[in-house]
Amino acid sequence: MQTGIWILLLALCASFVQRTIGFGFGIFIMTMLPLLLPSYAEATTVSGLLAMLTALVVTIRMWRHINWKRLAVLLVAFYAVSSVCVWLLAGFQDSKIETVLGIVLILTSLYFIFLSGRIHIGKSLGWEIGAGSVSGVMGGFFAMQGPPAVLYLISSEPSKEQYMGMISAYLLFGNIGMTIVRAMNGFLTPAVWEASLWGVFGVVIGASLGAWAFSKIPREMFKYFVYAYIGISGIIILLRSRGIFVLF
Repeated sequence: MQTGIWILLLALCASFVQRTIGFGFGIFIMTMLPLLLPSYAEATTVSGLLAMLTALVVTIRMWRHINWKRLAVLLVAFYAVSSVCVWLLAGFQDSKIETVLGIVLILTSLYFIFLSGRIHIGKSLGWEIGAGSVSGVMGGFFAMQGPPAVLYLISSEPSKEQYMGMISAYLLFGNIGMTIVRAMNGFLTPAVWEASLWGVFGVVIGASLGAWAFSKIPREMFKYFVYAYIGISGIIILLRSRGIFVLF
């Protein structure tokens, strides 16, 4: 019962973050979820299922803002890379990789905050494949596929609504694909289903609150909220790589 309540609260906060800025569910919930489930792989599976539900709600709401052709390229690259990474996850226990990842996210956040005016990211095939591939690595290993695609889409989409529609659809279909791969690898256990049922209640509340927050953020400031949370996610990953699980 106590574990279920913790999962509900974590899902509520994670869903609020994702609905507000378009990503961050896995980054937030994985700060503590591995402590509440039997294995790290099961924690990533629960995170993926609940993030998928959050993204579904937003995708339905933002349907008309989605460019399906560009989304397809991102997803194909993502599926190809993340499938391999999920398969390798059983033998993956290297905190040094997480340390590097955390540092990269922090530096990337600072770079985009202070130099975003000089950054010109286009809508080319190369950019889409690159963003999808790097997201595949992060999604497969860490259940955190958002940041690379977020940086690409926030820089290439003309409005926060189009960005939100694209990133939500990307996370929705990305998590569907990873859930299928995780199921094939035996990660959909009874503990995963029980934890996910608790999390659904948190997702419903968090998504509703996040929709209100999203509507209140000025368009010209929105991208800076996104960049700042990428930096925060880097700090979270660094702390986690040192064995410190903190709740933000």
